[in-house]
Amino acid sequence: MTDTTAGEPGGGPDGSGQGPVRVMVVDDHPMWRDAVARDLSESGFEVVATAGDGDQAVRRAKAAAPDVLVLDLNLPGKPGVQVCKEVVAANPALRVLVLSASGEHADVLEAVKSGATGYLLKSASTQDLQDAVRRTAVGDPVFTPGLAGLVLGEYRRLASDQAPAPEGGASKAPRLTDRETEVLRLVAKGLSYKQIAERLVISHRTVQNHVQNTLGKLQLHNRVELVRYAIERGLDDE
Repeated sequence: MTDTTAGEPGGGPDGSGQGPVRVMVVDDHPMWRDAVARDLSESGFEVVATAGDGDQAVRRAKAAAPDVLVLDLNLPGKPGVQVCKEVVAANPALRVLVLSASGEHADVLEAVKSGATGYLLKSASTQDLQDAVRRTAVGDPVFTPGLAGLVLGEYRRLASDQAPAPEGGASKAPRLTDRETEVLRLVAKGLSYKQIAERLVISHRTVQNHVQNTLGKLQLHNRVELVRYAIERGLDDE
């Protein structure tokens, strides 16, 4: 962490001011883990738990029910990607922000496929981490610069490799409203909730509601999965 500037308090996972964002920090290096937890706590987040290995992380995440799990990938006992899969499966509302020393493309893609909402390198400043936790809490995908394009590119590659859907399959797809489709298209283009709200001249909360309704209709768990769904259907090109 290269910057010790404190940010504003979290203000609730949805930015509504209903209390600080609840955070759990998982890292096998005690000094780093304690420093991250202290920085987040001093800037207004509620650090509800910490853990130093994979098995401990899964148990404590289920017990503490944080809004955001700040997770290292290199953990003893159980790797971070497996921790991510298990905690998201147990609580789909939980957001996972990976904080890793590795910028390897394979690690980034594996983390996202495991359910992570964002991926930040440990070289990020304290202020960058604070901002990333806040944005992750409201469902915005947050990536160290350069990594977002990698993830979107991989989704596009996977979409182009997929076999055509069987005839008549489209009729079975859940029906979205025009506004939900419009929001989904902007999500696929990588816009944040704030940018979408400004583009459509609606409130940040209304954007969140549309996204949550769309997730429910499509039976998806988070915004990263939603981006992939939209790209697979070419909505990012419209």
